[in-house]
Amino acid sequence: MTAKDLPRPTIQVLERSFALLETLAAQPDPVSLKEIAERTGLHPSTAHRILNDLAIGRFVDRPAAGSYRLGMRLLELGNLVKARLDVREAALGPMRELHKVTHQPVNLSMRQGDEIVYIERTYSERSGMQVVRAIGGHAPLHLTSVGKLFLAHDDPARVRTYATRTGLTGHTRNSITDLPRLERELAGVRATGVARDDEELELGVRCMAAGVYDDQGKLLAGLSVSAPADRLEESWLERVKATASQISLALGYRG
Repeated sequence: MTAKDLPRPTIQVLERSFALLETLAAQPDPVSLKEIAERTGLHPSTAHRILNDLAIGRFVDRPAAGSYRLGMRLLELGNLVKARLDVREAALGPMRELHKVTHQPVNLSMRQGDEIVYIERTYSERSGMQVVRAIGGHAPLHLTSVGKLFLAHDDPARVRTYATRTGLTGHTRNSITDLPRLERELAGVRATGVARDDEELELGVRCMAAGVYDDQGKLLAGLSVSAPADRLEESWLERVKATASQISLALGYRG
């Protein structure tokens, strides 16, 4: 399928923005406004107005007056997409193996602002193991095992800012809703490298998690097992850590 075969956007300004970005992507060097207008068929004033708005969002750069090139924001977003795709690919096999041991849901999550987002999950149904892309599934950092991993990697000032910003709202009677208790919890996470959710997000559900790191040693995602509170087995913890390490190694981590 070529670009011409793809459906056209229904909003004209988006169609024009796409055309401008594609034109810049096709050229290795900055492109003048005149050339952009000629290649896209847009009036120079229209192209200029849209390019200026794209520049505000850092999707386009202006290295010199009257010339444009793709902006760094596209690189940032591209790297984010690449990281998410890579970690999914690296994680799926090990997640399946961990599921065979626990027979409980195994989750892969990433941080997005003040929440974690579930990007992969393995679980069982009558038909056998299924893989669910939990698109849109999210939860507060301080109420989840993976979220605590990410908070534990923040400096104390950022944790305090998070607490102020979110109010540490709780979901159950077990939720951590005060900063001193959260700080003690995070100290334990730093000491052990693992985090837990003890019915803090949902009554009757407990979780344990370990971090997944990229080739730069950055915490990229968290791997967790969730289970009914009376079925979560401590013997799984080492296997969770080993599986997270296996995924990290596949991503180039050598920490």
